[in-house]
Amino acid sequence: MSTATPAPVRSAEVVREYGPFPAAPRVHGVSHDGRQVWVATDGALIAVDPASGEPTRQLDRACDAGTAWDGKHLWQIAGARIEKLDPATGEVLHAIPAPGAGKDSGLTWAEGHLWVGQYSDRAIHQVDPATGAVLRTIASDRFVTGVTWVEGELWHGTWEHDESELRRLDPASGAVRERLRMPAGLHVSGLEWDGAELFYCGGGSSGKVRAVRRPRGG
Repeated sequence: MSTATPAPVRSAEVVREYGPFPAAPRVHGVSHDGRQVWVATDGALIAVDPASGEPTRQLDRACDAGTAWDGKHLWQIAGARIEKLDPATGEVLHAIPAPGAGKDSGLTWAEGHLWVGQYSDRAIHQVDPATGAVLRTIASDRFVTGVTWVEGELWHGTWEHDESELRRLDPASGAVRERLRMPAGLHVSGLEWDGAELFYCGGGSSGKVRAVRRPRGG
């Protein structure tokens, strides 16, 4: 009989919505470069000023799933590849095979590696950004959408049975440590921490991005 303590569940506090944006009916991923939010839509990466909510730039690239920022470059899932992009021009500088071969979801950068969500496989892979080799895999008990790291803690978004949550996992065991339940009807298709007080969550077919306050303590 399991004696594990159930993970605490809180209601996610949505503090702001952005979008929808022109000619961008769906959001597949989000990232944050320290100044602006990058929104991965069907055919473009759109940079958004988080203060005004206005788009500031656009890179016309295939954007089929998550996006990430490594401190200097953008990384974008495009079909069965993950592309390293020049943020100024959108030029592809390097590409590696995506571990899901086109069935990937979230993407983030941490600890010198890419972390790739696998939606229906309910897994998160640590990937070598030079070769695409999978270095280790963390299992989840829910479908995985966006992924992000927060001060050494792994978080991922879920979207299952028309419900979405943000979940904090033990990166060693995959055990769920905390759950933030999104309001009814609000789904998570991408996830990134802003380095301070907010998560940015892609809103799927709503075309929106939602800022959710990061919980403290608990």
